Amino acid sequence: QVQLVESGGGLVQAGGSLRLSCAASGRTFSSYVMGWFRQAPGKEREFVAAIGWYINTVYADFVEGRFTISRDNAKNTVYLQMSSLTPDDTAVYYCAAGSGPLTTMTPTLLSRYNYWGQGTQVTVSS
Repeated sequence: QVQLVESGGGLVQAGGSLRLSCAASGRTFSSYVMGWFRQAPGKEREFVAAIGWYINTVYADFVEGRFTISRDNAKNTVYLQMSSLTPDDTAVYYCAAGSGPLTTMTPTLLSRYNYWGQGTQVTVSS
């Protein structure tokens, strides 16, 4: 079992930055592929980024170099550094853990992840 707790969300002006964190319980954190998803009001949950065992990463096209996913296995934590935020980035952001490896698991699919956090709200004002 893995429990995930997100933090770091909040209200930010357009063009600003936020860093989201996701703390995981359990001794096998390093063996999971970690992903970030988001869900805006009235929309389906969508993939944002994922990071594998060997720090390889995958990003959604809309990220366009603005976000960086990273992980600290010693702290059982995955991060999402977001910059150049726009109102379109407003959503609840979720982290998720899935079995890898990243290169074969199709990390963009929600169904590939076994564990989910409760989400953290990110609101970007114009």
